[in-house]
Amino acid sequence: MQSTPQNINPSTLLFVVPEEEWRNLHDTLEQIIDLITRRNSDDSSNEWIESEDARKLLGISPKTWQNYRDQRLIPFSQIGRKIYVNRTDLDAFLRQHRIAPRK
Repeated sequence: MQSTPQNINPSTLLFVVPEEEWRNLHDTLEQIIDLITRRNSDDSSNEWIESEDARKLLGISPKTWQNYRDQRLIPFSQIGRKIYVNRTDLDAFLRQHRIAPRK
């Protein structure tokens, strides 16, 4: 490891890098940023929603929501009395019941 001369502030150091290496580094960083961005957006679709919020998103009554769960139309998890629904499952349910526009 190289040490910095004591009279030079490390934040003011400049490095000379060949242009091709700089472009490769820049492209690699762009790819990493893209992967992280896509991963974060994928993670948001794996969020768990409480039962009441899921029901409101669907715009259905508590009784209809209970019927959906009884019929296992939408997968859910239950811990004690709390019910959770995965956002991905809700989105899939909505896509399955989508009515296409007339042409």
